[in-house]
Amino acid sequence: MNNNTLELAIQSCSESNIAFSKFITANDAGTTGGHQAGFHISKNSWQLFFDSPGIKGVNKDVFIKIKWQNDFETDSRFIYYGVGTRNEYRLTRFGRGFPYLHDDNVGDLLVISKKADKYYEAFVLSSDDDIEGFFSAFGISSTETNRLLPKATELTVEEKLEILFQQFLDRLTVDFPPTIELATGARRIFFEAYSLSQKSVLSKPDVEILNWISTEFDLFKFIENDRYGEIIKTPFPTVENLIKTANTILNRRKSRAGKSLEHHLSEVFNIWNLSYTPQAITETKKKPDFIFPNIETYFTEPKGSPKLVFLGAKTTCKDRWRQIVGEADRIPQKHLFTLQQGISSNQLKEMRLSGVTLVVPKPYLTSFPKEHREDIWTLDKFVKHVVNTQS
Repeated sequence: MNNNTLELAIQSCSESNIAFSKFITANDAGTTGGHQAGFHISKNSWQLFFDSPGIKGVNKDVFIKIKWQNDFETDSRFIYYGVGTRNEYRLTRFGRGFPYLHDDNVGDLLVISKKADKYYEAFVLSSDDDIEGFFSAFGISSTETNRLLPKATELTVEEKLEILFQQFLDRLTVDFPPTIELATGARRIFFEAYSLSQKSVLSKPDVEILNWISTEFDLFKFIENDRYGEIIKTPFPTVENLIKTANTILNRRKSRAGKSLEHHLSEVFNIWNLSYTPQAITETKKKPDFIFPNIETYFTEPKGSPKLVFLGAKTTCKDRWRQIVGEADRIPQKHLFTLQQGISSNQLKEMRLSGVTLVVPKPYLTSFPKEHREDIWTLDKFVKHVVNTQS
């Protein structure tokens, strides 16, 4: 079995409106001498395949296609036996060499999810860890099988995030992923957990970038707890060991935060289809965070050209805003995006006199003095401004 079979099974069921699980029995495998081999499906789960339940005295069936383990497909049959003494549902016809109806499969967990009309995905989980992982993902116990799973919509957003964080963690091949991988993974998790698409960034970039940053920090802490949870529970042999571990954790947090903001801003600009150069080299080897439309145009346009836009990015900027003033001489008016909440009137006046326009997420505007709010841009205003310079 592929290492990601559990992850695929959870994702398949989470994305389906209806799904089912059961332990494979000896009766399913045909080792009890009963009726034909095939998976017995409980009566309370008929809606997995039929629009209406079977009626005693009549057989009825439907032919379906099933993709197993994300690997191969079978043309199978779901049938209700209602004639004579029989009153049961079975999933049959899997073709020669079908690997999941043998005595060795008794006790494995069968998972089936409906993906489209007459098209299904199915998985067989064999190991205890995989079976328990599946139960944990859907909040059920071993006594709650042979029935339909709770609908994906019944999972809270927090539960979905927990599942998706764990899936991200399980895929890691390093202690901590690079910041770009962490940021990209957090955005994907956010969109999936909240059932949103990238289009939401076109209508509310200020809100979404905060959501991305928050999701990424939660994902980062999830990884931290996994990597350091046991270590910090054990007494450190020396103070030096304690300090070394603490410094490692704190330095990684600081390094991630600044790069994270740049990665998420880049994605906003990509979704808005803006042209830009990140970390370009200007005069005296300065490296501004973003030059619009690109560094080539920066050197060909005259100083102060309306086609040129500068954006710096700093998580906090009470003191560090001055660093951007000399980073691009050909763009006298600078824009600075920050997550800083609140700056004094005196500093805001100094910024304006130095040619710096502050850009903050719209929800943060209220943290700034009222008399300065009209001079502060939102991210939405900034990207629309750049759109106009590039149209």
